[in-house]
Order: sequence, then structure tokens, then C-alpha cells
Amino acid sequence: MRPPGFRISEWLLLAFFGYAALLIPWFPDRPRLRRYPIVLFAFVCSLIAAVACGEKSRFARRLSYFRDWLPLGLTLLAFSEMKLFVPRQFTGRREASWIRWDDRFLVGWRARSCIESMGKTIPFYLEFCYLLVYGVAAYCVAILYVTGKRSLVDRFLTIYLTGTLPAYALFPYFPSQPPRTLFPAVAAPSMTSWVCKLNWKILDSTPVQSGVFPSAHVSSAFSAAWAMLLLFPRRKLIGGGLVVYASSVSLATIYGRYHYIADVVAGFGISLVAGAICLLFRKRRRGRVISLEISKPRNRAGSVSAPRLG
Repeated sequence: MRPPGFRISEWLLLAFFGYAALLIPWFPDRPRLRRYPIVLFAFVCSLIAAVACGEKSRFARRLSYFRDWLPLGLTLLAFSEMKLFVPRQFTGRREASWIRWDDRFLVGWRARSCIESMGKTIPFYLEFCYLLVYGVAAYCVAILYVTGKRSLVDRFLTIYLTGTLPAYALFPYFPSQPPRTLFPAVAAPSMTSWVCKLNWKILDSTPVQSGVFPSAHVSSAFSAAWAMLLLFPRRKLIGGGLVVYASSVSLATIYGRYHYIADVVAGFGISLVAGAICLLFRKRRRGRVISLEISKPRNRAGSVSAPRLG
């Protein structure tokens, strides 16, 4: 049997889980680490290989759909894996310098007052945007399905993961606590809602309390936006709407005290890597179009002749 052919997005996931497994000797002080990354790497390799091989069987059609959505679940697994790198204690040195910028922006420049000037409307909107970030990739894949562009799912996932997984990969090197935990009294929002409390509950069960730098929420949201701008060049509302949404998520992370401004800036910077991949894809596509135009036969008048039949 021929070895299974992996998609680019699958290779990216394999590279990430393999990278996490290789980090074990470098972090002997992390009490939860042990050998779990190796087990997860073996599990992900087996799962992706099994699905890729299964696409050549009689279940090919069903597995092809499952294969489109599998990376989304593995991305959540990659995020959850980072809790294994939680240190025994936090120094708080980085956060002490980061919080000064937050206080200047939210209090000194009155950003918090502007957000709350219309009551709970804008705070609720920002918190709701933050809640939806967990499903932004699924939303984009669904859009590709609905618009008949399912063949581009792997391209979207490649761009999305390029701007998401590097943020996860940096968590072990920058163990930090969010401002709402470490500095609860500094620039805290004065308005809360049920969606805010839901966000708190979700975050308390995730590894975000040990890895807020860089902001993976921001990097993933912007990466999804760059990808959709590339895949829908004539429908700017799709990609442009996601850019507005990603910007709202960035502001929500600061206002809700989930991240520091430094985290948001770093997350946006990582998303630019995904943006660069988009530019490469676009340049390659334009090159193919030009080469096809040059290769088309032309008549004596200089116009493109119709292809002969028969």
C-alpha cells in the first residue's frame, strides 16, 4: 500500500505536536509535563494517517468530509496541550511592566470610559465577539462549503494554522497570568453581563491562565480574516467583516482584562505571518493566470482564438 498523502494543514499540526514532544527535556521544572506530549504526538500521527488511508477505501466520501473538519478539533487539542507546560509558580515580572501600558490606555486615555459611554451595549458586543472566537475557523470552513469552495478548505486551514499554532508554540517560554487574575483592581471593567461570566467560566478551564503572551485569540482571528480576504477576492464583505471582527476581539481582550496590550500586539504580529502566506498564494495565482494567457493560441488579428472541437 502506498503511504498516505497528507495535506499541508495536517503537516503543520504534526509539526506542532512533534515540536511539543521535543520540548520535554527543556522544561524539567514543569510538574504536569511528564511524557504526555509524546503520547499526544503518537495519537495525532495515528489519527491523521488512519483518516488519510481511509480516504482510499469505500468510506472515502464520508472520511473526506471528516478530514476537512478534523484539524479544527486538533487545534483545540493543541491549545489544551499547553496546560502541560504550566510552571510551579509565576514571577510576575513581565506582567508588572505590561500592566502600565494597559492602565495608560484604559484609564489615562479614557478608553474604558468611551467603551462604557453607551451603557452595556458596547461591552456586551465586545464580550460576545470574544466568546465567538472559538468558532471562527468553523464559521469560515462552513462558508467555503456553502459557497461551493470546499476544495479550498486545506488552503484556508494552512493559512489559519500558520497564524495560530506559532502563538501556542510560544506559551512555554512566556508563562504569564492574565491581568484579571494578577491585577484585578487595575482598569477593571465596571459593567458585566452573562456573556462575560460565561467567558470567565470557559477561561478558568483552559490553559490561558498560564499563556497569555502572545494572544492566540487575536492571531487566530486575524489569520482567518487574511485567509478569507484571499479566498474571496471579489466578496470583500466576507474578509472585510472578519477584519472588523478581529479588531473587535483585540479590543475585547484588553477591555475584559483577558490580555495585556503587549499580548495583543504580539498576536497581531504573528498573524502577519499568515498574511505573508496569503500574499505568496496570491502571487502564485496571478503568475498562473498570466502564463495561461500567454499560452493561449491567437489568430492573426491578435485576439484569442476559440479552441477547435473534434
